[in-house]
Amino acid sequence: MKRLYETPAYGPQGACWWAETVDDDTWPQLTGDLHTEVAVIGGGFTGLSAARHLARDGVSVTVLEAEHAGYGASGRNGGFCCLGGAKAPGALLRRRFGEDGARDWYACERAAIDTVARILDEDGIDADIHSEGETLLAHSPRAWAAMQDEAPQVAQDYGVDPVLTPRDGLRQQGLGGPWHGAMTIPLGFALNPRRYHAGLARAAQSAGARLYGQSPVTGLRRDGKWQLDTPQGRVTADTVILATNGYSAEDLPSWLRARTLPVQSSVIVTRPLTKDEQAAQGWTSAQMAYDSRTLLHYFRLMPDGRFLFGMRGGLRATSRANAAIARQIRADFHQLFPAWRDVEITHDWQGLVCLMANLTPFVGPVPDHPGLFAGLGYHGNGVAMASHAGALLADLVQGRRPAQYPAAMQAEPKRFPLGPYRRALLVPAYLAARAFDL
Repeated sequence: MKRLYETPAYGPQGACWWAETVDDDTWPQLTGDLHTEVAVIGGGFTGLSAARHLARDGVSVTVLEAEHAGYGASGRNGGFCCLGGAKAPGALLRRRFGEDGARDWYACERAAIDTVARILDEDGIDADIHSEGETLLAHSPRAWAAMQDEAPQVAQDYGVDPVLTPRDGLRQQGLGGPWHGAMTIPLGFALNPRRYHAGLARAAQSAGARLYGQSPVTGLRRDGKWQLDTPQGRVTADTVILATNGYSAEDLPSWLRARTLPVQSSVIVTRPLTKDEQAAQGWTSAQMAYDSRTLLHYFRLMPDGRFLFGMRGGLRATSRANAAIARQIRADFHQLFPAWRDVEITHDWQGLVCLMANLTPFVGPVPDHPGLFAGLGYHGNGVAMASHAGALLADLVQGRRPAQYPAAMQAEPKRFPLGPYRRALLVPAYLAARAFDL
């Protein structure tokens, strides 16, 4: 199995707060041989959503997860169920897909949030939901001016009225900090991603899906049917879904080579903050929020009073690089929330998000690979879009035309230049972003 980063990037989750909020959910390791109609590689939101929807339709489905339940990005993200999934700006979407194509993409973003809300409701999943939409905070006067100019386009694209809050009104909204204004889009909500993941797994199993952990796919080939080898067993399947996102291998199958660019993201969580401590900083809001930087920070006050703060990770996954990013995230946190400089940080971890050269996700059949489908590339906003992608894949596998399946998702992803050295592309990109963010 060939992967882009050093081994520690795919290693244990570290001190991930979410893991402490769910009971141990150990999926058995696959041993022996079995046949299934659909084999799903990857047990995150994409794979479990696909398995849930397929099993509810009576399809025999088996999920193969390389590690433990909730191991990858689905178990270690910030818990923002919100708009997003692409990095392509509106002008690029319109140029590539036309006005109708851009409109379809925006409708898909809304539909993805609705997909998660529907799953939570239908399967009775308690995922600690809070936040009335998401709040974007302007980090500079220029960003605040741009935000005000963009608000009418946001209203047109998503069919909702964003709420603009000037700088002098932020503290009244519980959004105290060095911000120059805010825009709240009333779509989406925050959740506990591990509780959602665990509930999604239970729903898939209850519908008849078989879930296996510690069962990495080490071989994938087609000989009439698909053959998937694992260390202790083999699965024969009519159809295969690739749902590995930023944790994909470069050679399973070789079609994946250089089509994704995993990027590290870092998260810290504090001990529960007292009401007085929250008031001292002026942050008492339950809103999920992020700032307007290109290399953005994302953060939220959780129901138990803990504060989650995240940002980009390092370019490498060595011990030295991880120590440097651990220092940097604390420095950024203390700069933005100085009243909490002495508050204990109890949890600290990293994970991989997935970028695509097209700047849009790919969901659909893999060209020239009969019976092979893929869903990946959510650009750091996978809670909603990955869940929706799984539902779309369940329809596609069964030969149905899905609703809310925009052209932006259907284009075959291009390969990044530089192949195995493509992480080097991030160096000038990060330097340019840092300069732009000043």
